[in-house]
Amino acid sequence: MSISKPHGGVLINRFVQADAVADLTRKAESLKKIVLTDREISDLELIATGVFSPLEGFMGSADYENVLQNMRLKNGLPWSLPITLSVTEAEAKPLKEGTALALYDESGLALAVLDLEEIFTFDKEKEALSVYGTNDFSHPGVAYTHAQGNYLLGGKINMIRRPAVQAFQEHRLEPSETREIFLKKGWSRVVAFQTRNPVHRAHEYIQKCAMEITDGLLLHPIVGATKKGDIPADVRMDCYRVLLDNYYPKDRTILSVFPAAMRYGGPKEAIFHAICRKNYGVTHFIVGRDHAGVGDFYGTYDAQNIFKKFEPGELDIQPLFFDHSFYCKRCLGMASAKTCSHDPEERIALSGTKVREMLSKGIKPPLEFSRPEVAEILIESMTGLKKK
Repeated sequence: MSISKPHGGVLINRFVQADAVADLTRKAESLKKIVLTDREISDLELIATGVFSPLEGFMGSADYENVLQNMRLKNGLPWSLPITLSVTEAEAKPLKEGTALALYDESGLALAVLDLEEIFTFDKEKEALSVYGTNDFSHPGVAYTHAQGNYLLGGKINMIRRPAVQAFQEHRLEPSETREIFLKKGWSRVVAFQTRNPVHRAHEYIQKCAMEITDGLLLHPIVGATKKGDIPADVRMDCYRVLLDNYYPKDRTILSVFPAAMRYGGPKEAIFHAICRKNYGVTHFIVGRDHAGVGDFYGTYDAQNIFKKFEPGELDIQPLFFDHSFYCKRCLGMASAKTCSHDPEERIALSGTKVREMLSKGIKPPLEFSRPEVAEILIESMTGLKKK
């Protein structure tokens, strides 16, 4: 029995050996220092643990340009989003290619050493248009792109240590660990579900449909930086735990966090999310409507259609496309337009705005829309009202 190969064939590990940590820490103290943002720290760790395989560091100009133009690395391997480290002109001025520099977090902890191979400028508007399809600053990804420094640093990283404080430690499984778990369980067909929101009945329905044709489910919520207004990660994690405890088979589900920052890149982020899950050992990836979208920047099924740009089998992970799902009062069950012929008024489907309004008033959505245990957690979070 085997599971999927990592992207590019090898699972990258850029952590230094334990006996080299002290020496590299001392070396870092003598080097020029760059303090990373939360997203850059997240990317750094995901490079080091192999989630971003085959990347061994932050992209140089050749990979960067090819990703923007062709959704491929310079060697032709599919890759849809730039993974970069930016600095200001003042920070870039004293740096020299061919040297090393230290990467720190805001607390003053040395996290890694970067072998600086390249310093280059980039066109922020071009990147925004390529990645997000817009240069509208109301898009959080566009705003982040333009807030970066004007120079990018490319080179391999040598990871010394993780940040001192990391949330959800009991659910932080790295690709090497999920792969080992899948092998021990005898799973050769594993489906992953990406989410940054609590799981409601429609999500549960498509997950369980996918579980019918696979050995197990990796529920893989993103817990890196998200935009203002998104439900906090700790609240979402409480929702996932209570849902899995009460409504899913425990021997066929795994809850593990995906510690990436949310880009809100819609179609291109859907490809990126699929590749990352492939590195975790996943073979199937659920792509619902408006995957990784924000506002009305993307069409309902753009994130599914983009997979057609790659040859069959080229990504080496099977996307599972699902239509908008709902509870049908005539069918007496969950369905989608693919399986239900009844009129829209027979369907129980609520807008996000309506659901938030109900929850903020302490009102549970209908059972057909949300499990009551999940609704109780969200109501407590939004109102401070605990269930009696």
